[in-house]
Amino acid sequence: MAQKAKFKIAPHMRLHEWVAEEKGYFEDEGLDYEFIKELVAPDGTVHDLGDKVGAYQTFEKGRESDVCSACHWTVNAAASAGHGKLYAKAYSVANCGIFIAADSAVKKPEDLANVPVSVGYQSGSHYSTIQALEQFMPAADIKLSFTDGLLFHRLGKLVDGEIPAVSLFSGAYYVAEQLGYRKVCDTSFMMAGMVQPGSDMRDVEKFYRALRRAQADIDLRPELYVKYYLNELPERFHASIDVRSFGPGERIVFEPYSRDIYERSQQWISEREIFPEGALVQSGYHDAVFQ
Repeated sequence: MAQKAKFKIAPHMRLHEWVAEEKGYFEDEGLDYEFIKELVAPDGTVHDLGDKVGAYQTFEKGRESDVCSACHWTVNAAASAGHGKLYAKAYSVANCGIFIAADSAVKKPEDLANVPVSVGYQSGSHYSTIQALEQFMPAADIKLSFTDGLLFHRLGKLVDGEIPAVSLFSGAYYVAEQLGYRKVCDTSFMMAGMVQPGSDMRDVEKFYRALRRAQADIDLRPELYVKYYLNELPERFHASIDVRSFGPGERIVFEPYSRDIYERSQQWISEREIFPEGALVQSGYHDAVFQ
């Protein structure tokens, strides 16, 4: 009989998986697991996937981890298209914002009209920038740039003075904040978990029970665990930041990602034509969620 494969976990710039490992929560649940690196380019640059290749495209291609996290819009759409199952017993909220240089002429969100904001294509920064800025300007004035890569690559371009505005979340958000860049608009957004085809339901539940315990630890004493941001932040930033002043970042909410949320989110995506016409498959909630 073939030995069962280890449950693959890919941390994604949040603290929970690192805390659960430190505390032995995965072992307590009897989860036979291993940590893997995912979305890593050949040169070691994390989250640099190129022009118009974002979170949705990585689900189309297939990810290695048994459960992975991404913005809820993309997980919703990818699960609806059959690229995995949306874990519907919890969701999370990630801190995110649009950052600009301290001396930028942009002073308020309205000043971003027709200013390119660097985001990840069909990723959380893409959707959340639209969601936040449409309060301040017509849709035609919201300008997004998809040419600057994903999270850490965009952060590097901001620091190098190559882009005027960028959407950053979690650890990258705290780096920009600490280095003196100004947040001109908050764009915090909901994230969801995607369960890969073939993942064992029992292992998935063990994984989330461990994360739930980790969330309580982070809520109680976040300062004990912010050190783990260094595990995923590019080394170029290590000498210029002090993670002890970082916040807790993404927070997992153990409430249902309901049918209502699922359907309203699909409608929102469709109305804003984020996917080409006819490209977004819309399966029913029951078929898309992990049971």
